[in-house]
Amino acid sequence: MSQQQTLPAAATLEYTPEVARATAGLAARVRAVIPPIEWPLHAPYVAAIGEWKRRRHAVVLAHNYQTPEIFHGVADFCGDSLALAQFGAGTDAEVIVLAGVHFMAETAKILSPEKTVLIPDLRAGCSLAASITGADVRLLRQRYPGVPVVTYVNTSAEVKAESDICCTSANAVAVVESLGVPRVIFLPDEYLGRYVAGQTAVEVILWRGHCEVHERFTAAEVREFRAGHPGIQVLAHPECPPEVLAEADFVGSTAAMIRHVGESRPRRVVMVTECSMSDNVAVEFPDVEFIRPCALCPHMKRITLPKILHALQAMEHRVELDAETSGRARRALERMLAVGRREPRERREWVERERPERQEIAR
Repeated sequence: MSQQQTLPAAATLEYTPEVARATAGLAARVRAVIPPIEWPLHAPYVAAIGEWKRRRHAVVLAHNYQTPEIFHGVADFCGDSLALAQFGAGTDAEVIVLAGVHFMAETAKILSPEKTVLIPDLRAGCSLAASITGADVRLLRQRYPGVPVVTYVNTSAEVKAESDICCTSANAVAVVESLGVPRVIFLPDEYLGRYVAGQTAVEVILWRGHCEVHERFTAAEVREFRAGHPGIQVLAHPECPPEVLAEADFVGSTAAMIRHVGESRPRRVVMVTECSMSDNVAVEFPDVEFIRPCALCPHMKRITLPKILHALQAMEHRVELDAETSGRARRALERMLAVGRREPRERREWVERERPERQEIAR
């Protein structure tokens, strides 16, 4: 089908009584984060995407940073990058639509080469993934011969293929310690690497890659949250600068932050990470007041309901990888999945154990 044939005219996606009835339950569930006046804009796409998923035998996998109409409206599975990788490898769907950024779609394709993996917008990139290349990794191996390379999943397939093992923010410490070596190269997120170095006795060689969302947070902002909202709990992602983590009550991956809110049920909380996550979690915990930091990922926000619908209709954009790169990257990812999710639960231990002399910046 051509794009003209598969993209519906705006007039055909109407908020009809039938669509209203079919989506009423969902509308009620998300009304705290999607105002009722906005729901008629989203509901026709939610209904149409559901129909096209059935036609294509497809699933939509959505990262925690997606907007609520995607996260709650059309996703079959939501989670952090580790959870998405695990679910993608296990689903029996023929088509995976990755509502996230490009490296996540590549990861799904690497682990499910027989499936069709679609990314709704090819421009949905990642500043961390753009900070390093396969050639950079090869040069690091020459500089540090015999030192294993641990690579954050926020990287291209080319970089994963040059690595010994991958990790996510959820299992980075466990992955590093699983190698049983005194020294590792940790790529590319400098701040996550510093967090890992504070959790382990393993020497960590770092790269100066940063997330363009998390690197903007400051310790002063955290103190302002506390001053303006007495009794607030501060939860921070380990991609934030060390001084931000030092001000937080809890440090962990997106999945760990969600678990922490569920277990502790704070009266008031701020999640120092991409702000759509607060909207998504607030639906699950209506008794908790979420203070939203205004930090949007421009790459995640390229994914929209109309683009997801078009991806299913036109079966684009397909993620394709050459067999040699995919095979080598798959080995690094499978080693990560074998370690699983063993995330540190003590949020301040890393501050007390940090050993600056056991960190080295490679770039």
